[in-house]
Amino acid sequence: MRKLAVWCLSAAALVALSGPAMAADAEKGNAAFTAKCALCHQIGPNAQNLVGPQLNGVAGRKAAGVADYAMYSAGMKKLGEEGFTWTDEHLDKWIADPKAMIADSPMALAFPGVPDAAERADIIAYLKTAK
Repeated sequence: MRKLAVWCLSAAALVALSGPAMAADAEKGNAAFTAKCALCHQIGPNAQNLVGPQLNGVAGRKAAGVADYAMYSAGMKKLGEEGFTWTDEHLDKWIADPKAMIADSPMALAFPGVPDAAERADIIAYLKTAK
């Protein structure tokens, strides 16, 4: 019985450490963003729109919410009109597979997504550093 209790506690600890409760790393997110996102997006004090919109303040922002960015897809504009905002969950889903959310968006056509959940969490942590 004691071995079973120890095993259950060990299993519970592993689940707790491997789930979403793990802290994301904004520094790793910066490196991943630079490698995978910076070709089309900027972030930071002097961020400008490129092929994609600048991403300062994206966490919590309404979809298609950068006023001076003119290249949003019809699908992204529709999300914005419906009041869709970029929560952590929505950002995670978008970064994982943009085509699954909006097949007609330029990002969906050009970017395959980031399959690794920890890397996506790191990118989101980094995005949240730029207001």
